[in-house]
Amino acid sequence: MTFFERVATLLPGNLRDRRRGERTDGYLALEDYGAIGEGRSVALSGADGSIDWWCVPNMDSPPLFDRLLDGENGGRFVICPDEPFEVEQRYREASNVFETVFTTARGKAVMTESLNSGTAGRLPWGELARRVECVSGSLTFDVLMRPGRRGDTVNPYHSTIGKQTVFNVGTVLGLFLHSPELEMDWSDECVSGRFEMHEGEKRTLAIVVCSDGPLVVPSIEEIDERIDISDNEWRVWADRVAYDGENRHAFLRSALALKLLLFSPSGAIAAAPTTSLPEKIGGPKNYDYRYAWVRDAGYTIKAFLAAGAEAEAKAAFSWLLDQIEEHGTQVCYALDGGPVSGVHEWAMPGYQGSKPVVTGNVAAKQRQHGVYGDIFETASRFVERGNILDNRSAATLSGLADECADLWRTPDSGIWELEDIQHYTMSKISCWQALARAVELADAGQLPTTCRERWTRERDRIAAWIEEHCWSEKAGAFTMYPGTTRLDASLALAVRFGFDGRDRLRATLEAIDRELGKGPFHYRYSGAEKEEGCFLACSYWMVEAWAILGQAGEARQRLTGLDRALEHGAGVLSEMIDPATGAYLGNMPQGLSHLAHIMAMSTLCGEEAE
Repeated sequence: MTFFERVATLLPGNLRDRRRGERTDGYLALEDYGAIGEGRSVALSGADGSIDWWCVPNMDSPPLFDRLLDGENGGRFVICPDEPFEVEQRYREASNVFETVFTTARGKAVMTESLNSGTAGRLPWGELARRVECVSGSLTFDVLMRPGRRGDTVNPYHSTIGKQTVFNVGTVLGLFLHSPELEMDWSDECVSGRFEMHEGEKRTLAIVVCSDGPLVVPSIEEIDERIDISDNEWRVWADRVAYDGENRHAFLRSALALKLLLFSPSGAIAAAPTTSLPEKIGGPKNYDYRYAWVRDAGYTIKAFLAAGAEAEAKAAFSWLLDQIEEHGTQVCYALDGGPVSGVHEWAMPGYQGSKPVVTGNVAAKQRQHGVYGDIFETASRFVERGNILDNRSAATLSGLADECADLWRTPDSGIWELEDIQHYTMSKISCWQALARAVELADAGQLPTTCRERWTRERDRIAAWIEEHCWSEKAGAFTMYPGTTRLDASLALAVRFGFDGRDRLRATLEAIDRELGKGPFHYRYSGAEKEEGCFLACSYWMVEAWAILGQAGEARQRLTGLDRALEHGAGVLSEMIDPATGAYLGNMPQGLSHLAHIMAMSTLCGEEAE
């Protein structure tokens, strides 16, 4: 069966027959969530009108709403019709302002949601705004706002100042606001109420929060106005995104998703704004992704550069170099800088019963040689755009090149952060990539040439080592590491990196399709199907690789197949997908998925234009 025949037979269909917004044991399907943000925090809004995840004031803060990980008792902010409804979710065009359309037997209403910003940029407080407009007939909505009860957000208390409901959760001071026509009650540590609407009427509800400081009390009219101000600011940003290929809407959607993950207070790029969403339902592979991985940050910076978002790329690149200079080469860093905390488990049920629920991540302590290639590829792309490295950055990069030349012969945990320490092929290619880019930067006058000859010598030694030890005649491919026939889908990236041996790389891509392909999707490596879903970024890397190898037609068909298979989502991508059902898996919105999508579209656009 050919690749395209597999796509036709394995496109997920049963989820399309599922009623959007239905909960199973208290949980929504992950593809039923849209994400909103303002450059500091991200909230997930479900198809039944429930905001189930919002960490405040920052992405890596404790969650104010945590129903995502505790379907029965978790914190939530619900605005939902009191009768059966059909629902449509969508983003406003070229914006991260999100809309949910409720249709009942009696009428139709649109709920517009935004984490607001102002005309001068991000507000100094968090402002979650939800506007409900009745467009036909009449509807009655139920409202419930209850803060979460995770270990470090316990014992919320409230008071009433005038008609304003004020609450404290940990260090967070919050204010629940609403249109004056509405009547809300606080009881049992929650706000609840009900309101009826008729055609042409509008109601706005909002939460304003801050941490460790006095709280500004804006009027509900000001908050409502900022929904449209925020929408306009997103559109202005999107208008500057550079892409003139097919399906600009899809390209913009991924670029906007990546923009949500840029932590504006520091310039760090979060891998995802969630923790502990499982890679397999009921499985133990649940991780906290609210940190900045060098790999993800480097790839995202390249995606921003491909989209013409120079300011975001510069901020993220500067932050990354600062962290390396101050803390040394690590796999990931906290969003505000510095080391990542150790893993702590929380007594929560977990998404659909998937445990553990954790904060912290052990990956920061691993040795991953891929960081060298990621950093140097980022620097190379930055310079290619006509930018210039300062002396301090050049010195930091030169030191990293020397470090790579010293360490490439040692084993590591690889790109997939595995406990099995090996001489991973992709890690060696990443070291080759780092030194190849270092030589090119030195030749371009961007790095000192003192160690150029050594970098050149070690680059060539790595290439020879890979050709001798990592190619398997039995597998007909470069394998995951020497002495095995296991395959690794990340080797598709070797094509982008410009590694020698196009015939062998082509054969490796074909082997990855045969062994790791499942419909339009791919597992990360041999054996991964037993413990996780397919990794979305890998399939986009395959699209990009085939385009670079001159197979633009095949790459376009693959991209179309992926788009069709993912169109049942609300507009943001997860880390993984169950290829049998189409159910999203893993933390979301996942930066690596969206940036791989951007790079695939950008590369294909360039190849088709030639």
